[in-house]
Amino acid sequence: MILSTLDWSIIFAFFILSLAIGIGVARKSGKNYSEFFLSGRGMPWWLLGISMVATTFSADTPNLVTDIVRNSGVAGNWVWWAFLLTGMLTVFVYAKLWRRSGIMTDLEFYELRYSGKPAAFLRGFRAIYLGVFFNVMIMATVSLAAIKIGGVMLGLSPIQTVLIASIVTVLYTSLGGLRGVIWTDFFQFLLAMAGMVFAAVYVVGLPQIGGLDNLLAHPNVSGKLNLLPDFSDPKQLIPLFVLPLAVQWWSVWYPGAEPGGGGYIAQRMLSAKDEKNAVTATLVFNVAHYALRPWPWIIIALASLVVFPDLDSLRTAFPNIDSNVVRDDLAFPAMLSLLPSGLIGLLVAALIAAFMSTISTHLNWGSSYIVNDFYKRFVKPEASDKELVNIGRLSTVILMILAGGLALALQNALQAFNILLQIGAGTGLIFILRWFWWRINAFSEITAMIVSFAVALFFEFGVSEPLSDHFKLLAGIGITTVSWVVVTFLTRPADHQTLVNFYRLIKPAPGGWKPVLNQAKQQGELQEADIVPGKLPLEIAAMVAGCFLVYSLLFSMGFWIYGAISSALIATAVAAASTLILIRLWSMLHGARAV
Repeated sequence: MILSTLDWSIIFAFFILSLAIGIGVARKSGKNYSEFFLSGRGMPWWLLGISMVATTFSADTPNLVTDIVRNSGVAGNWVWWAFLLTGMLTVFVYAKLWRRSGIMTDLEFYELRYSGKPAAFLRGFRAIYLGVFFNVMIMATVSLAAIKIGGVMLGLSPIQTVLIASIVTVLYTSLGGLRGVIWTDFFQFLLAMAGMVFAAVYVVGLPQIGGLDNLLAHPNVSGKLNLLPDFSDPKQLIPLFVLPLAVQWWSVWYPGAEPGGGGYIAQRMLSAKDEKNAVTATLVFNVAHYALRPWPWIIIALASLVVFPDLDSLRTAFPNIDSNVVRDDLAFPAMLSLLPSGLIGLLVAALIAAFMSTISTHLNWGSSYIVNDFYKRFVKPEASDKELVNIGRLSTVILMILAGGLALALQNALQAFNILLQIGAGTGLIFILRWFWWRINAFSEITAMIVSFAVALFFEFGVSEPLSDHFKLLAGIGITTVSWVVVTFLTRPADHQTLVNFYRLIKPAPGGWKPVLNQAKQQGELQEADIVPGKLPLEIAAMVAGCFLVYSLLFSMGFWIYGAISSALIATAVAAASTLILIRLWSMLHGARAV
């Protein structure tokens, strides 16, 4: 492809504006490490919600969706649509708890909830395990998408792409901290969404497509339009629908969809002005992420089945691309290469925005673990704020170098997605229950972490016969869950005083804390008035209503696009009814102080 002067001008202007935002907030963000990593805990819900959406709108997400649609149809997206359940659980149950904790990072939770050396070990180890190794893997998948986009649309080599895409991101992230990340996220998300909508409209009008009706009727496309998998085909139904909805959402740790919240989602909640802003921001994120954003990607993915029906057609169209990276996810940037001058510059800028918003968040999040949960906690507790900010900026650069190197070894986005799911299999239930069941301890989490990783390695390298991804995932969940539950009952719970302090601060629903609360009352540590019943049943009801709302919005948009009027009207009516129910539940939850 040859980009015009207009295209390059748009891309250049985008880089300058992103860098200007980072420079503009650098002085305030560098005041202390609380400003650098939590933007002073003063962020409003609308800005945080958009920032969460922007972060999950990474450069590899459209590629992943395209890979899924080309191989499993639209219904294949249930492998990630199912994570809405844990997202809504975070909205109505966990967001306020995270904000109430007042901690700097979600890893600090370990020494708030558990006690002794095991808690300290868990915090320090996961700071490196998640902040460096796991985080680098995630950034590498995003960088892989940038490599494919750069190769198809700009004719750049993998190394050139990684260098160009990373430099500005590292600069504004290291200068502006989380405040710079959040404000650039806002700008970048608006640009990315506008670009994707314009691209989808243009692609549908291409001569090869001939309009939306022709696209939907094309033989390569018509069999892939169903929003639900074929219920008569267990080979499709179980891995694409039953397993994600019945098991995966609560049992698997995945960045951005952690059961019980966590990672950079927790970082955003912790930076909110108050509990209500944390809850509202997370609700905005889930509605936009699952209901509003997927359809432009899906339309472009369906169109790619007409223009590039198989891998051979992709190889023929792009002979200069390394054959090792020519997979179905390459079809997304391949379709964008057909856009006209001006629009293609906007789309390249939009994809760069998607890349930068995700990478910048992961850089700041990962460096927060390194600084707060490793360096300050174990290496130099007396370090000054200036030193901590400098260590954060240095770790930002190092993380990007590691991620770029690993990206050169990966081949496709779905491959990395499945690896990450397998590594986190079986750990999710701990993150849900640890707030509400006093018996879970640090050894529970250590066991889950070690076993899930060992099982993932075994299935990846120790099995001679190939196994299906859904079988490996289900086996990993079962083995890991049984292991940590057994260890929980074989080991001692956290120190009593630690548990009492945790309950006094967080005030979770008391049902799973009765032994601790009874002892605390007997010893005079807590009074009956200190034990708050909570609103957990109401919160679960709000979670269910929220899921109905988002799924009905997702379906209604699809049915309107398909021209299925009666189905669209039904889905729209369900969305309206769910909205009314959710408004009523919201007022019941937030009419008084949420507890």
